[in-house]
Amino acid sequence: MNRYIEPFLGGGAVFFGLCPQHALLSDVNDDLINTYIQVRNSWPLLVNDLKRIPVDSETYQRMRESNPACGLERAVRFLYLNRTAFAGMYRVDHRGRFNVPFGGGQRTPAPLWEKNLLKSASSVLQGVSLLTSDFQPVIDSAGDGDLVYCDPTYTVAHNNNGFVRYNEKNFSWRDQETLARACHAAASRGAMVMVSNAFHRDIKLLYPNAETRVLERWSGISPVASKRRRAQEYLFVLDDRI
Repeated sequence: MNRYIEPFLGGGAVFFGLCPQHALLSDVNDDLINTYIQVRNSWPLLVNDLKRIPVDSETYQRMRESNPACGLERAVRFLYLNRTAFAGMYRVDHRGRFNVPFGGGQRTPAPLWEKNLLKSASSVLQGVSLLTSDFQPVIDSAGDGDLVYCDPTYTVAHNNNGFVRYNEKNFSWRDQETLARACHAAASRGAMVMVSNAFHRDIKLLYPNAETRVLERWSGISPVASKRRRAQEYLFVLDDRI
């Protein structure tokens, strides 16, 4: 590939699995992108600050309600909440305020330094372009020889009748249509595009000419044990060169 492009970065599992030398990574979540930038540029400072913060419900609540302006402090808050919140979830209310409850103390930031996660991530992120952006302009920048991987937000707690209703606040149907058009256009310019998406008949119709595979993964975030199950997803591959 010329470049690896990921416009819904999130946890970046595919990026860190591939470790490409040339990459453009983006997300609409500015706190997330700022955290990656701070990890890339200043991971030892993040570790030093995180080690000083106790893990208990009172501190968690204080961190959750804080709103630091400094980029480094914002990243410390983001990582602390990510590592101590219930199931590592990221959820905000209608005002954009983080509202996930405390994880109970079993989850701590310690693996970030004990397993050298931040140090390793910083090494892989060197030279990578990180951008806060909506997905369309990033996909529109893809050209010949680029690899684009898209993993848009959607709930897996859906069925054929309720998919749009469940997902409208996460990633609307109009967003799905815009994504499909942008991905087809990128493929027509010579990029290879891969899209993970919900296992739903209407989603499949948006990618009629794609190589289509059905994948399974474990969905274990629900606090109700009976709702933790294996979930099916589509993987669409668009490559007009084939």
